[in-house]
Amino acid sequence: MNATGAIAAAVVPAAGRGERLGPGAPKALRDLGGVPLLVHAVRALTRSRAVGLVVVAAPADGVAEVVALLDSHGLEGKDIRVVAGGDTRQESVRLGLAAIPAEVGIVLVHDAARPLVPVEVVDAVAAAVRAGAEAVVPAVPLADTVKRVEPVRGGPEPVLDTPDRATLRAVQTPQGFRRDTLAEVHAKALAEESAGVEGGLPPVTDDAGLVERFGGRVVVVPGHEEAFKVTRPLDLVLAEAVLARRRAADAY
Repeated sequence: MNATGAIAAAVVPAAGRGERLGPGAPKALRDLGGVPLLVHAVRALTRSRAVGLVVVAAPADGVAEVVALLDSHGLEGKDIRVVAGGDTRQESVRLGLAAIPAEVGIVLVHDAARPLVPVEVVDAVAAAVRAGAEAVVPAVPLADTVKRVEPVRGGPEPVLDTPDRATLRAVQTPQGFRRDTLAEVHAKALAEESAGVEGGLPPVTDDAGLVERFGGRVVVVPGHEEAFKVTRPLDLVLAEAVLARRRAADAY
């Protein structure tokens, strides 16, 4: 991989509504410590020397708003591009990927709802791809016992089994990929969707899942407890506490 190819670009899909946080602005534009989640997430990526470009996939009707938002928070000097996202996360990633120059060989995909990911996690993911992995995810061990159940709407759910917790990990972002690998699995997924063959397959909730579906190999590097996803109001309370601690320690 040449020098240009060794510098990563990052895609931030931020076109979703995120309604579990409650009514109001799209989740990526909700405030955390007076700054939108999206701005925190983009800043986290730009702090890494491994990342040379960030592409934000914004709501299709909000591209100009997101450009102005990023500029107003001191990010106008960074190499950041904003494109119109799609109706699904998968489509937004695909559109973001299309905006990355062809010579870039490493692509990270990061959730806007993970605003506090430490720079060392970003660096570790990019380094693992640079070292030869085709797909990399940061992850942390599970603290809770996990039960696999038979879903039952509105009633008690029968337990099927208890997986060995030592073999399980909670996956975070950014996830890292060889650019050709990510482009290939998204093209295959789009072809399946167009052909209507996705039907009975289990849903894929992240890009590493697409790599797995089409036979690729995904490896795990250590994540971080502060790279959690802000999905519900309680997560926002926790994120505010983490941010306040960082600011008190002058580490943010």
